[in-house]
Amino acid sequence: MSKRSEKVAETIHTTISSILSRGLNDPRIGFVTLTAVEVIDDLSLARIYYTVIGDEAAKKSSEAGLNSAKGHLRKELGRVLTIRHIPELIFKYDHSQEYGNRIDSILKEIGTHDGND
Repeated sequence: MSKRSEKVAETIHTTISSILSRGLNDPRIGFVTLTAVEVIDDLSLARIYYTVIGDEAAKKSSEAGLNSAKGHLRKELGRVLTIRHIPELIFKYDHSQEYGNRIDSILKEIGTHDGND
């Protein structure tokens, strides 16, 4: 990632996190936390990684809410970013936290065995 795309990614992360913390007028969007933003070098696309507190239904409804709010979020980004074209937004659920929790539970399970089985 170029220095410029990193700076745009940082601004997108901060701006959308702020908007989400104030709340969007969409009851489908639950407790969403942005974990990362990647902007490709030509600044045409931003991948926004997020997690959601809740079950599978909460994930699906939050994803639908985020996708329907893309236009509003891009408009808000247009007020903050000093670039001609605002990147397309793609929301991707971040599975890394679930993966890390699974590894932790496996390691704890292994740690409870003393090896004398």
